[in-house]
Amino acid sequence: MAGSIGTNPVVVRRIAGLLVRGGLVNVQRGPGGAALARPAETITLADVWRAVHGGGAPLLRVHGRAGQSDALGRRITAVLRERFDLAERAMLADLGQTTLAELAASLRAGATVDH
Repeated sequence: MAGSIGTNPVVVRRIAGLLVRGGLVNVQRGPGGAALARPAETITLADVWRAVHGGGAPLLRVHGRAGQSDALGRRITAVLRERFDLAERAMLADLGQTTLAELAASLRAGATVDH
């Protein structure tokens, strides 16, 4: 799998571990020992995103050391954070519209998923 996506096997194992902890994949030792933990029709790309990225740092980060000596510097972090949070919620809402089953069907058909 790592060769197919052009990355190191360690990266694949790390992501697989995150998907296991997220309750999306079950893994058993040996070849072919991975399977979805629930039907592909019930797993959205938002579920995958959350499993891989967790509840940690936001996708879009704001530098926290803006100048505190003037009104703009004191307010810019909060204003940007509000906009960035809105963008991240929109992205997750969009990812929540596509299931793994739909993605797989699009891959088989050579099409793109469109909602």
